[in-house]
Amino acid sequence: MRTREELIARQQELLNAARAAGRELTAEEQAEFDTCQRELDALDAASRQQTQPTATPESDPEAVRLAERNRIREIENICRSFNLDASTYVASGMSVDAVRSAVLDQLMQNGQPIAARGTTDVEVSNSAEDKFRRAAGDALVMRSGIEIEHPAEGARELMSMSLRDLFIESNPNESGLNRKSADELYSMASRQFFNPTAAFPSILDNAINKAYVEGHKKVQVTFDRFTKKGTLKDFKITDNKYLAGPTGEFLLVPEGGELKADKPSDEKLPTRQLKTYGRQFTLTRQAFINDDIELVTSLPARYAASARKTINRQVYDIIVNNAVIYDGTQLFTVAHKNVLTTGTGITQAALQKMIMALQTQKDQFGQEIIIRPAKLVVPAGMAFDIYTILHSPMINTAGNTQAVNPLYRYANTIEVVEDPAINVLCGGFGNTMPWFLIGDTEDTSFIEVDYLNGQEIPTIRRMEAPGQLGFIWDIYLDWGVNVMDFRGAIKNPGTTVADPLS
Repeated sequence: MRTREELIARQQELLNAARAAGRELTAEEQAEFDTCQRELDALDAASRQQTQPTATPESDPEAVRLAERNRIREIENICRSFNLDASTYVASGMSVDAVRSAVLDQLMQNGQPIAARGTTDVEVSNSAEDKFRRAAGDALVMRSGIEIEHPAEGARELMSMSLRDLFIESNPNESGLNRKSADELYSMASRQFFNPTAAFPSILDNAINKAYVEGHKKVQVTFDRFTKKGTLKDFKITDNKYLAGPTGEFLLVPEGGELKADKPSDEKLPTRQLKTYGRQFTLTRQAFINDDIELVTSLPARYAASARKTINRQVYDIIVNNAVIYDGTQLFTVAHKNVLTTGTGITQAALQKMIMALQTQKDQFGQEIIIRPAKLVVPAGMAFDIYTILHSPMINTAGNTQAVNPLYRYANTIEVVEDPAINVLCGGFGNTMPWFLIGDTEDTSFIEVDYLNGQEIPTIRRMEAPGQLGFIWDIYLDWGVNVMDFRGAIKNPGTTVADPLS
C-alpha cells in the first residue's frame, strides 16, 4: 500500500501536468486522482480507528484532549505537505476531511504554494512528531543549563516539562497515561528502548548527543595547541613511514673526469597505533522517577569532556615524566641535546639558550634543520615572567644601563601555553616544575595525536546490559599519543614554584 506522502505526491504530479498543458484533468487523470483520494480517506479512517479512545468524550476529558490533538496533528501534516499555513484551519475548528478538500481545491485552482518554489516536485517536510522530538531534546539540554545557539522551534516552551511529562507527550496515541505512576511509565519506556520508531528514546538520544558534543567542545585543554593532529584508518601498528634523507653534495667534475655515484639514505619514522578509551553511563529507574535531568545531559557532557582531558593528561605525562620513546631512551636527554643541564625559572638567559638549542638541532642524517620557536609550555604561575620578558622592548644590563631586548621580537611569534596539569603531575606548589620550548609543528612533528579516521568527538550509542534497570549508553573514542621527533622541544628542568597562598 502506498504511503500518505506517495499518494499526495502523485496527486500533485497530476495537477502540475494539467496546469503545464493549460487544461483540466483528463478522464484517466481524474480517475487516478480520485483513486488516490479514496486511499487517503482509507488511511485516515484507519488512523482514526486506531487512535479512537474507548471512553466517550463526555465521560473522559482525556479522550477530548486526545481527539483534538490528533485533529491538529493531521491538519498540520496535510498543510505541511503543500507548504501551507495550518493555523487558520486549526483555529476554525474544521474537520480533517474538510481541510483536505479545501487544500486540494486551492491547489487545483492555482497551485501557487508549489509553483512559487520553482519546482514540480512535492516537498514533504519533517512531521510534527519529528519537530517535537527535536524540540524536546533541546529542552532537556537547556533545562540542565547548557545553552544551545539555535534551539529547535518550541524547545523553550517544553523546558518546564519533566521526563514523565515528555514521555506522555511523546505517546499521543496512548490514552490514560496521566493516570499511570512514574514507575508504570518507566516500564513502558523500557519496552520502547529498542523500537526504532519510538519517540521517547529518540528524545533522550537527541539530548545526550547535543550535551556531549557541547561538553567536548567547551572543555579547557591545551594539548592541541602544541601537538600535531593525525589520522589512522585502523588499529594496526603503523610502521611504514620513512623520512627521505639528503642527497650527496654536488662534486666538482674535472675535465675528462667521471661522475661519482650517490646513494640517498632514508630513516624509518616511529610507529603509531590507536587504542580505544571509553565509559558507560545509565539513566536509572530511580533517575527517571526522580526526574533527574542531570543524568541525561550533564553526565554525558562531563564524559565527553573527560575524553579530551584524558588526552591532555597523557600528553603532559609524556613530557613531564620524561617517558621512554621510540629510540629506547628518555625523551629529554643530553644525548638528544634537548635539555638544559641546570634548571632555572623564567629568565632571559635561559630562554635565549633554549631558543638557540632548538634552532641548532640536526636531523636524523646530521643535516642542519630550521625549527622556529612557537610555544612556551609552562605550569600555572610561570607565565607572568614570560610576558614581562617578551613584551619589554628595553632591558637593564649588568652595568644598569638600558639596552634593546633581543627577545622582544618574539612577542608576537611565541605563544604562551599555561596548564595546571604540569603542576599536578609535579606534586603541586612547593615542588620543582619544568617548562618547555616547542617548535612549530610545520617544521617538525614533536608529538602527534592520532584519531581513527580523524574522528575527534566520542561516539555514543544505546546498548543493553542484562539485569540492569535503566537506559544505558556507551561512550568511546579511539586515539593514540606518540612522540614522533625529540628534536621538536627543549626542556628546562625548572625550579620550585611557590604556593601563592603561603
